[in-house]
Amino acid sequence: MRPMFKYIAILLCFLLPTLAHSSELSDSMRVSVLTCSPGQEVYALYGHTAIRVQHPGKEVDEVFNYGVFSFSKPHFLWRFVLGQCDYMVESLPWDIFVREYLQRGSSITAQELNLTQQETQLLVNNLQENCLPENCVYRYNFLYNNCTTKVRDMVEQAINGHIQYPDTLPCQTFREILHLYTEKHPWAQEGNDLLLGAEVDTLLTERAAMFAPENMMNAFNGAFICTPTGDQRPLVLHTEILLEAQPQTVEPEFPLLPWQAMLVFAIGCLFVLLLETWTRRLFWLWDVLLLLLQGMAGTLLTFMLLFSEHPAVGSNWQVWILNPIALIGIPLVIKAAIKHENTLWYTFQFAVITSFLLFSPWIPQEFAKITIPLALCLLTRPVSYYIFCQRRKKKKRVRRWT
Repeated sequence: MRPMFKYIAILLCFLLPTLAHSSELSDSMRVSVLTCSPGQEVYALYGHTAIRVQHPGKEVDEVFNYGVFSFSKPHFLWRFVLGQCDYMVESLPWDIFVREYLQRGSSITAQELNLTQQETQLLVNNLQENCLPENCVYRYNFLYNNCTTKVRDMVEQAINGHIQYPDTLPCQTFREILHLYTEKHPWAQEGNDLLLGAEVDTLLTERAAMFAPENMMNAFNGAFICTPTGDQRPLVLHTEILLEAQPQTVEPEFPLLPWQAMLVFAIGCLFVLLLETWTRRLFWLWDVLLLLLQGMAGTLLTFMLLFSEHPAVGSNWQVWILNPIALIGIPLVIKAAIKHENTLWYTFQFAVITSFLLFSPWIPQEFAKITIPLALCLLTRPVSYYIFCQRRKKKKRVRRWT
């Protein structure tokens, strides 16, 4: 035997067992998409998606989780308001992952993917590469780049061909889908509706609707892998419920529901209006309080509209009612009350509010439930001022004639 062939033979003797082990490892790998049902915490209201990788007989069972974040990071709240939330992907043992959802009472549904050996290996390699310190952080976007869409994208990148999704998801908007998850959390729902603008009221494509974990799970169940040769096979091999959902206690977010709080506020506004009419006086301190609250809420909405990277906050028509211009009215109202002078502030306020109410049916946005009642309540202030001014003019005319 020539020396070169001799060396090749020796090298193969060492490599063949390794290659056989690698093939055995790849053949035994199972990859599943995990869909976790919603919890009661604000950050868990919409459920969660992760990827589970198992090596039966190799004592490897890990979960790749794209939903990791930390409140302890510097300037977390400030970055959250700006829409600059950075999430991470990390791998952790299955028993640690499942423990959290067991305590929460959420269900976990596993969809084992029907991947080839090469596709499975590529997916696992990509997941491991994503977990490297230099790759693990990504810019989170609740509607377009979240823990669920990241899982979908990773699966699609590993497929030799493309995935054909079924056209079975209901035609809905972002807001309608979000309402399904916040149905038992009315204040969270009201907060979403106040912050999110007209962009979330457009009908979604099948792919865009997969931002929600349960929607993606349903889409995966009916999806097929289409290979370059024209063959098709189901994306999901089989589906299994690993953890049953347990009854969860819904803690009240506030003693009153939004409509109840709005009713109390409306009664307060009408009471002040009637009291001012009866006493023939203006309670300008009430105006100052309303303008302060209106201006503070408006400052948040305007800041989000102008500076935040959060999706859909830049098309919010409710800023016409809640805007920082209300803060300018505070000194004008105080000055008019102290010096007994007229002010154009109430005329401006009346024009803005009535214009919003008149055109609201044609504005392409679903408003928060409290928005229209709030506008009507704020309208009582210019109405009360008008009644007061008319009486004062009438009184002056009577004095002039006497």
